[in-house]
Order: sequence, then structure tokens, then C-alpha cells
Amino acid sequence: MTFEELKPKVTEITTNSVMTREEKLLNICELLKNSFDYYNWVGFYFRNGKKEELILGPYVGAATDHTVIPFGKGICGQVAVSNQNFVVPDVAAQDNYIACSFTVKSEIVVPLFVNGENIGQIDIDSHVLDPFTEADERFLEFVNEQIAMLF
Repeated sequence: MTFEELKPKVTEITTNSVMTREEKLLNICELLKNSFDYYNWVGFYFRNGKKEELILGPYVGAATDHTVIPFGKGICGQVAVSNQNFVVPDVAAQDNYIACSFTVKSEIVVPLFVNGENIGQIDIDSHVLDPFTEADERFLEFVNEQIAMLF
């Protein structure tokens, strides 16, 4: 399925009046993971109130010990500070990388903004080296724009 074909499915989930926000987030994770072979772990991290740390939200994929990530630590923590997308073609080449699993080869993290404030991010790990393109970034920005309406 293409990114364009997925957009209406994302909107359908985020505008569903029956599901809770948590269910919507989990359904988005499942949709993305099931739609792309190279999306092996899909999840959300959210800022923990006013604390400078991220808390793991809904996700699909292998279990992770990284349920709390301080700002600045790892790829997710860096995005919490920079407010910029971060595409890592090869996690082994990153100094400030928190290893979740030896199977993870690359990662993309896109911040989630609500009213101009970075409240969290979508995080995707891949078992493939360098699979993420600009098209992934633009699509994930769209996903986060839809999710922002839930807050």
C-alpha cells in the first residue's frame, strides 16, 4: 500500500468517534507496522507533563525496556530537544543511540506538535539499513498532524 492510499485510513482512525485516544494511537501503530515490511516497531513517546522526559505510549513490535527517555538521550530524546525530524540510516553509526534490540538497524523519529508545542513523537525502528526516505518523513508528518487533533 502506498502512503497516499494510507492517508484516508489514518484519517478514518483518528476521526472514529467510538475509539478512545489510546485505541486510536494503537490502531495507527498497527496500521503502519502492517503496511510496510520495513516498519518493524512503531510507537509513540509523549512528554511527561513539564518534566524533561518522554514516556512510552502505545506501540506495536518487540517489548522495550525504554519506557522513560530523558530529553537529549538517544534519538527520541534528541528530537524532544531539537523539534526536528531525525532519520538514522544506520544506528550503529550514532554515538547517542539507545539500543533497543540488536535487530534494529535504522530509525526515524518525527515530532508531534500541538499548538506549536512538541508534545511527543512517533518512533519507527527498522531491521533494514537505510530504508527511510523523504516520502516516509512527509507521510509521518501527515500522521502526526492527524493525531494532533486528538489533543
